[in-house]
Amino acid sequence: MTLVHLAASAGYPMPPLWRILTKSGYFLGLSGAVGATVTYAAALRPALRAPESERGDVAVMHRRTACHLAWAGVALLVSGYFQLAARVARAGKGMPFGEALAPGHIGDFLQAPAAKGAWVAQGTVYLVQNAVLVLASAALIALFVPRARRHLDVLALTALPLSLAVSIVSAIPAVTPKDADKVLDLVFGQVHIISGTVWTGGLALLAVLAGTRGRLSENAGVLWAGLWRRFGFVALVCVAAVLISGLWMSWKRVGSVGQLWTTTFGLFLLVKTVLVLGMVAAGAVNQFWLVPRIARARRADATASLLHLTLRHFPKVVWAEVALAIAVLAVVPFLTGSARSEAGGSPPVSSGSVFATGAALTLTLAASLYLTVRTSDALSRRETPAAS
Repeated sequence: MTLVHLAASAGYPMPPLWRILTKSGYFLGLSGAVGATVTYAAALRPALRAPESERGDVAVMHRRTACHLAWAGVALLVSGYFQLAARVARAGKGMPFGEALAPGHIGDFLQAPAAKGAWVAQGTVYLVQNAVLVLASAALIALFVPRARRHLDVLALTALPLSLAVSIVSAIPAVTPKDADKVLDLVFGQVHIISGTVWTGGLALLAVLAGTRGRLSENAGVLWAGLWRRFGFVALVCVAAVLISGLWMSWKRVGSVGQLWTTTFGLFLLVKTVLVLGMVAAGAVNQFWLVPRIARARRADATASLLHLTLRHFPKVVWAEVALAIAVLAVVPFLTGSARSEAGGSPPVSSGSVFATGAALTLTLAASLYLTVRTSDALSRRETPAAS
């Protein structure tokens, strides 16, 4: 059953097609820029600079990375424009999306005066956000120029904070939050978005880079072993952040477990949760099966086996994660409103017991991730021959 049929059968007010495409497209573009730049800085750059990395392999990876980042800049710029037009279409009394694409209407929206009680005009917030978006996109798009690729480090590390700021600035409220819960909503919302985009965009970057295997040397497995290990840590942090922030957001919008299948919002949230857990399961396959085998092959200096594991087996699982991540982005536009409101309930009120429960869940999750790393390390040290 498609998302459209699911929404219709549940009597849910279907978002217009342009809203679905612009929102999913925006998060896809944001994932490309944020995920690729963070992964470059945290995992790829250190791996390329490692002394065991061969110069020819580094050159191939360097070129492919620059090309990927340049296209990520294009995707961010285009998706950002359509997302801004969607905001214009939904502002005030609203207007057809086709009209909202006109620069004149966008300019009027960005220059609109502040609403009563607001400390800043909402249009000003979006003006700053899109100015930052243009700068981030320009830094990445510059990598299409061969000479600019010599400065990959500078351009990628410049685009990284700008890409993060694109999301953060848009969350700045024009009206001062009335209580601590509203502040936490904003904070956890950004944690959820940024960690999710880093995870998704990082997976996509590495999956694309793995396509260079035909031009890499026989010793490239060493480079990729270090790369997968470093990204594994980034992914674990993202998983923790996604789950913790997701728990808060779910508690705010879902009043009971039953609302997950008795309300339309709950159904879509349930679909999204299953998809995210599928990504976590795929990551667990990497962490408990492939990473230990890669470590053992590297320790045994099994070059052929290491190359096969890092550039054949591992990317297959990563591509599965990328497919699940795209499906998650397809569900996001349908998560409007809340299951609580659909069920006729009142908004939740936080208390000391709620925060204590949240802290206990956070500590439990942190402990489980720590045990994941330790278990993976223990499996890596097992004295068994590496499979080819």
